[in-house]
Amino acid sequence: MSGPAAGAFYGIGLGPGDPELVTVKAARVLKSAPVVAWFAKAGRRGHARAILDSWLAGDVTELPLVYPMTTERHFSDPVYVEALSGFYAQACEAIAAHLSAGRDVALACEGDPLFYGSFMHLFVRLRDRFRVEVIPGVTGMSACWSAARAPMTWGDDALSVLPGTLSEEDLAWRLETCDAAVIMKLGSNLPKVRAAIRLAGREGDAIYVAHGAQPGEEIRRLVEKPDDDAPYFSMILIPGEGRRP
Repeated sequence: MSGPAAGAFYGIGLGPGDPELVTVKAARVLKSAPVVAWFAKAGRRGHARAILDSWLAGDVTELPLVYPMTTERHFSDPVYVEALSGFYAQACEAIAAHLSAGRDVALACEGDPLFYGSFMHLFVRLRDRFRVEVIPGVTGMSACWSAARAPMTWGDDALSVLPGTLSEEDLAWRLETCDAAVIMKLGSNLPKVRAAIRLAGREGDAIYVAHGAQPGEEIRRLVEKPDDDAPYFSMILIPGEGRRP
């Protein structure tokens, strides 16, 4: 006698923070999924879980996936690599247990699941074992440039999305050769990023946005930011000024 048909694994983009920016499709799947998972830092409820308050059904099984570490060590540190690899393997098996029992699992992801998202580490491990569907979400960068009322690309402008973890020299070179840019992963990298922007001659165009589409939203020109403190949910926008009608 055959067992239950395997459940489906959904990677669901929740958007940048505002619950009203969750798509209709994402909301429908979240309300119907028997198991909903999300990532969180140890000791914290997690940003994704806060967004889910508006969408979870009362009888859902919640599956928090708690990182063993986040920024405590550099991402290239062997200890960090080993810890995260083990974490993703354990998370996959926790999800696979539900899927094998015939229960769909929705993994709620901040922003878009396939854009700098932890979902991708589970996706590549599970896609050959189960049916996986990805539901896109509003990215943090589009929320930030909308909040800043900053048109980013005109005509033939080329947009570069850069992680602040790159070296100062690499950041400066890329900023010199693109029309528009979004710089993510600021945090402790902001002093280096600021220096690279200055080196590339783009400081006058740079806009700092923190907590875009979230409570506590902050928008200002980078030259008007007096300190180098930057939360996780922050980025710098450098709009293009290309071909306009």
